[in-house]
Amino acid sequence: MPTKPTTKLIDALSVRTRLGEVMEEAEKENTRFLVSRRGKPAVVILGVKDYLKNIVKKNELLAEIQLGAKKAGLDKITDKEIDSEILSYRRSKKQNKK
Repeated sequence: MPTKPTTKLIDALSVRTRLGEVMEEAEKENTRFLVSRRGKPAVVILGVKDYLKNIVKKNELLAEIQLGAKKAGLDKITDKEIDSEILSYRRSKKQNKK
């Protein structure tokens, strides 16, 4: 059974000096590395299997959902209409609380 990915924080200098180790751990131990530069998160390093399973598959699923919505005619709703529906719903919830 595949292990759940873990995430480790690492600075860019450490990645440069230990790139081989980082790559091996990302690949074999299913570890994701959040690499920081000057104290701020900059990039993520993850193994190919993790990438394909968690990133690519989700993008494919999202594309299928979007295509289904388009076929059903649901892509015709504007952002303004969506915002209006959300606002209307929130107002009704607020009135029900009173």
